[in-house]
Amino acid sequence: MPKSLRLVLLSCLMLFVELALIRWTGSNVLFLSYFSNFVLLGSFLGIGLGFLRGKAKHNLFPYAPVALMAFVGVVLIFPVQIDRSGSQLIFFGGFGITGLPSWITLPFIFLAVAAVMEMIAEGVARTFVEFEPLEAYRWDIAGSILGIAAFSGLSFTWAPPVVWGAMAGGLFLILLGPRLRALQVVAVIGLVILLGQESRIPAWSWSPYYKVQATSPAQDPTTTILQVNGVPHQTAASVASLREAGAFYIVPYERTGLASLDDVLIVGAGTGTDIAIALAEGAQHIDAVEIDPRIQQIGAQRHPDRPYQDPRVIVHIDDGRAFLEQTDARYDLILFALPDSLTLVSGQSSLRLESYLFTLQAIEAARDRLKPGGAFAMYNYYREPWLADRLAGTLERVYGRAACVDSVGTADHLAVLTIAVAEGVVDCPAASTWLASDASAASTPATDDYPFLYLRTRGIPDFYLLAMGLILAASLLAVRMVSGPFRPMRAYLDLFFMGAAFLLLETKSVVQFALLFGTTWFVNALVFAGVLLSVLAAIEVARRWRPSHPAWLYFALLGALTIAWLIPPGALLDLDFAPRFAAAVVIWFTPIFIANLVFAERFRNVEASHVAFGANLLGAMVGGVLEYVALLTGYQTLLILVALLYGGAFLAGRVHFGQGASVPMPAVAATE
Repeated sequence: MPKSLRLVLLSCLMLFVELALIRWTGSNVLFLSYFSNFVLLGSFLGIGLGFLRGKAKHNLFPYAPVALMAFVGVVLIFPVQIDRSGSQLIFFGGFGITGLPSWITLPFIFLAVAAVMEMIAEGVARTFVEFEPLEAYRWDIAGSILGIAAFSGLSFTWAPPVVWGAMAGGLFLILLGPRLRALQVVAVIGLVILLGQESRIPAWSWSPYYKVQATSPAQDPTTTILQVNGVPHQTAASVASLREAGAFYIVPYERTGLASLDDVLIVGAGTGTDIAIALAEGAQHIDAVEIDPRIQQIGAQRHPDRPYQDPRVIVHIDDGRAFLEQTDARYDLILFALPDSLTLVSGQSSLRLESYLFTLQAIEAARDRLKPGGAFAMYNYYREPWLADRLAGTLERVYGRAACVDSVGTADHLAVLTIAVAEGVVDCPAASTWLASDASAASTPATDDYPFLYLRTRGIPDFYLLAMGLILAASLLAVRMVSGPFRPMRAYLDLFFMGAAFLLLETKSVVQFALLFGTTWFVNALVFAGVLLSVLAAIEVARRWRPSHPAWLYFALLGALTIAWLIPPGALLDLDFAPRFAAAVVIWFTPIFIANLVFAERFRNVEASHVAFGANLLGAMVGGVLEYVALLTGYQTLLILVALLYGGAFLAGRVHFGQGASVPMPAVAATE
């Protein structure tokens, strides 16, 4: 196989497995639905260690399929899910969770992912060092783009994990080639069998976001209970049964008593129960917005009232906030119907799928889509009183009056919040008129810059601080064991800073595009592909052009970061789609492009490319830890941190400016 093709396929395999692990572990380990950053950080540590082992005596790459199969087997044996034998609905933490405790599960996941990715990355590194540094980086990025395209294609087709395992296994068999032994073949077969057993369970299917389980209780076969990633999520039941049970779905209609329901918007349409209720209440036209295509499909197939088959219903598979920003329609009633998610947008941020739906600016956008006599309602199991207070306080700030809050249950703080544009539309008794019990939460709405609705007060929770501290300590120990003394890596301290800064810059781009175009998996995949294409473009420019004064690249980067910082997060939302997209690409990909010109100019002359690239990847892992600073400051401030880190790279690497030859460095000791 040509070396260039081998490097492309190795890099494709590395990124494909990383994305698959982030996606798959989150579906089987409840904790990781909310903390998939652990998998990302473990991946970066493992890839960095793998590159540091690029010239080690013993090659660990042939053992990668064995390690991957073992990891999958352990996770399937000890999944962490909600214990469905109890009656309490638990979204995270607390009692009723099966599997090993978090203090065992999370360290194991982090270290096991690091080990798997280290073995794969070592295979990449051993081919990487056979090229000139920039040429190697070029093929590596091309392979990464191919890996993203492959995984995105499987997400588009809702392919189950057995297909992911078969693709990864096939790449392993091709790349091992002459080194292929019975052990590797058995491991690949075992991997496919394990994932195949999971994928063949009749009640389970896979959407681009979740592992979905749809079952019907024996006593009521017409009702469908939906669980995602092992957590109870939705129920598709008939309107008649809901009325008989006095379900909370009816409350918004009782409170508003609207004269007409010509146009209704339901965000979080799910399996269709909210649609069925609206149709029964006389809605003439419904825009049903649901982000997950598989959940909507299950509703269309299994809901007893068949609401999705009604010609009055128009389905939009989209992010709710994106739909609000893009539509010109006006509605008599807008419902946010249980639109909480159980997963993050990606492994690279603390952003949940619904984070931008409950910000102050989103509630304002919903108000602007109402007719003069229109009403707005939201309902959910808020789980904490202060969360309902925060949302009610946001409504009061937007509408200028207190919302009507009906507390339907106490165990999970189920509540319905209703409000209208005009006074007198909502018939609310004095006992239900909202009065804050937590003034602090009520006065601090989530915003587009700080979309952390579920964080009671600004700050980094102790759990995060402890976990991040342990991760950094374990990473330092692992690097010391693999590469020996840290002294040889000092020559690449600037590349370490660049890795940390670039990860933060990439994270800011992900959350910015999520705000502007929706928190869908497709937008997320396009952003990552766009980032890699910007990197590839920078490499091609760097191969053909060298700046006479590399320091000027840093000043250009500082200028691009300043422009991005001066533009508020939602400033582009008022633009039409085409100019909004063009402006977003220019504003957010320009600093990425310049940052990679800076990196390429430095990287072209390194002597030990595997060590230099390993230092850069370890820096990216530290950047993943620093991303949690956003919980304290908001996302826009991350750009200041990015500028400071690139300033550190400038100071640490200025000695290399203008050098046309390779930079000598002490040899890194070969490790076993």
